[in-house]
Amino acid sequence: MDRLSSTTLIPEAFEGTRDDISEQIGLIWAQIKAPLIVPLLKLAVVVCLIMSLMLFIERVYMGIVIVLVKLFGRKPEKRYKWEPIKDDVELGNSAYPMVLVQIPMYNEKEVYQLSIGAACGLSWPSDRIIIQVLDDSTDPIIKGMVEVECQRWASKGINIKYEIRDNRNGYKAGALKEGMKHSYVKQCDYVAILDADFQPEPDFLWRTIPFLVHNPQLALIQARWKFVNSDECLMTRMQEMSLNYHFTVEQEVGSSTYAFFGFNGTNSYLLLITAGVWRINALNEAGGWKDRTTVEDMDLAVRASLKGWKFLYLGSLKVKNELPSTFKAYRYQQHRWSCGPANLFRKMVMEIIRNKKVTLWKKVHVIYSFFFVRKIVAHVVTFVFYCVVLPATVLVPEVVVPKWGAVYIPSIITILNAVGTPRSLHLLVFWILFENVMSLHRTKATFIGLLEAGRVNEWVVTEKLGDALKIKAANKAPRKLPRFKIGERLHLLELGVGAYLFFCGCYDVAFGKNHYFIYLYAQAIAFFIAGFGYVGTFVPNS
Repeated sequence: MDRLSSTTLIPEAFEGTRDDISEQIGLIWAQIKAPLIVPLLKLAVVVCLIMSLMLFIERVYMGIVIVLVKLFGRKPEKRYKWEPIKDDVELGNSAYPMVLVQIPMYNEKEVYQLSIGAACGLSWPSDRIIIQVLDDSTDPIIKGMVEVECQRWASKGINIKYEIRDNRNGYKAGALKEGMKHSYVKQCDYVAILDADFQPEPDFLWRTIPFLVHNPQLALIQARWKFVNSDECLMTRMQEMSLNYHFTVEQEVGSSTYAFFGFNGTNSYLLLITAGVWRINALNEAGGWKDRTTVEDMDLAVRASLKGWKFLYLGSLKVKNELPSTFKAYRYQQHRWSCGPANLFRKMVMEIIRNKKVTLWKKVHVIYSFFFVRKIVAHVVTFVFYCVVLPATVLVPEVVVPKWGAVYIPSIITILNAVGTPRSLHLLVFWILFENVMSLHRTKATFIGLLEAGRVNEWVVTEKLGDALKIKAANKAPRKLPRFKIGERLHLLELGVGAYLFFCGCYDVAFGKNHYFIYLYAQAIAFFIAGFGYVGTFVPNS
């Protein structure tokens, strides 16, 4: 058989430039650009603009609801009956409902004392409350420390139960489910769920339980999170901005929509329901805790909502907790919070459609607004549009992104997101760049959840540092360079995207007309900073 000549692989037009790789690449680019690249990029732009409009409409809608809430002063006490539980001379403390407080934990060396102490310090009749510590720790030393702490509080007369399992099946959901099986739980009416780093104020139960007692249609009372370490580093300030929007806008809208429109569908916005109090009957009716996804709280909230239960968000009630301050911990957390909802959407979409207890409008709202726009479109469009498609248009000037899509809509969305944290408005540019970096991981996790790929059920407990860093800083340690593994500081995905953006920026400087290079260079630097691990608090190996 005759050997293939070089001309069978390289067109005749390339014969004179075979020895010049750059010219060959340029000619190949010219050959495929018009028939392939331009149409595909135009299609990508159209799809991204449609997704941007969907997200924009959703943000404006929530903004309108928040304005109505503020104007009409629809406070929870006006929408639902609330009055303090009164003492009864004849009944004594039995007039107060029995409350279970669950604290799931896993190797929480730095914060277990804070959380157990805060739970044991809750103001409620001592014979009407049970503190349940669900310890899945695998480190025998930490497990022993937690058990000793529980014994210490028990010696003070606190009704505290230390419960362990011989496996970690189902992770947190599995622990909570197992905790509900104990015989003493049957006498409880309500259950408060507090993660290991949560520190509620003593009056937490006095402010939440009366709503559940006097309003039988309520399944859950959700408190707002207050971040004790938001000023620890720039990364925690960025997280505070994102989560404050969730609590001041998304949660408030979810809880208030029924008051204005007689519609309860948005109550399933409750993703972060830790630091909340459940009615046990509602929890059981919804099917209890399930470990089919890594967002067991969202799973339960959606199922309860589809059963017709209502939720109430108390923005005035704040519970202290800790933000992840290391980039590694934050990446794992965001993977779980992005992958879980997408996977839950895959699992529940047909269940929602077939549900006969809710209206068609509510089904459409939950599927489209809550799941599709919030949990899929929001992540995908942020990364694909602003970090892939928009930079690509610099290389293909035939494709033009309208100014309303490239500038106006994202600017309005950004301003609406920043409303929740006025004190950080001067950090808005940093927040935009950081959120775009994190959108890389959120988009990746979203597709993993939708496709049910490899890391779909990965559960890495978010690392909490408590006061560990302050204590270490106070102790005078010998001067030596911190040791760390290269893999802990270098992140190839971020570095790759940063290199792509930097190249597009350079190309725009040389040949472009839209002046995108200002944004492209800034975003590239943000990806490089994250890629080299200079984000958040760095904890060197001892």
